[in-house]
Amino acid sequence: MKILIVNPNTTASMTAKIGLAARAVAAQGTEIIAVNPADGPVSIEGYYDEAFSVPGLLREIAKGEQRGVLAHIIACFDDTGLEAARSLATAPVIGIGEAAFHLASMLGHRFSVVTTLSRSIAAIETNLLKYGLISRCASVRAAEVPVLSLEDPHSNASHLISAEIERAKTEDHAEAIVLGCAGMADLAQRLTQQHGLPVIDGVASAVKLAEAMAVLGLQTSKIGAYASPAAKPYLGQFKSDAPS
Repeated sequence: MKILIVNPNTTASMTAKIGLAARAVAAQGTEIIAVNPADGPVSIEGYYDEAFSVPGLLREIAKGEQRGVLAHIIACFDDTGLEAARSLATAPVIGIGEAAFHLASMLGHRFSVVTTLSRSIAAIETNLLKYGLISRCASVRAAEVPVLSLEDPHSNASHLISAEIERAKTEDHAEAIVLGCAGMADLAQRLTQQHGLPVIDGVASAVKLAEAMAVLGLQTSKIGAYASPAAKPYLGQFKSDAPS
């Protein structure tokens, strides 16, 4: 089976790291296609960046549909453009934040999220409310690590993330941790061993859920909220994106 993973930002090195993390957990016979758009922000840190990343994301989802992939994964922890992508796609679309939250809720009574910057906390809390899991979340903490610092081997990002995990355990009584950025995917296993509790990476979580949906032959419902967009003209630079 083919699974498309779209990193909605334009940093190719991060896309490559996400692809490696996905392939490390993929079943034999699963082909992971990891891509990022050519246009948009180099990182997504807040609502403004998110808005400019969605058109490129949707174009990549459309290409994946044409390639016949059996599932799509949005590799941004804010689940950027998730509803729009589901409206566009027939194959299931899974956000890495959504996937990690649901798995965490099955592994402990309450979980905490450790993300990059404080400005991301509101978007994560809004998604937890939307998914009906806010009561299971002990806290959403920010390590105050810029996303691109996760790409810098000389930064202290890993130490700062680990320190927030320890605080979530001792102060918030978290029983599981969700890593709140796709760029943290390579840290999950080591942090699990270090802290003695499940540390969940959304990329790996989404891959396994995507495989399960594909095996079960499930597709996105086209009745109601995720019905295909109505045909209409789009003007200007979005003319080629008009639904037909």
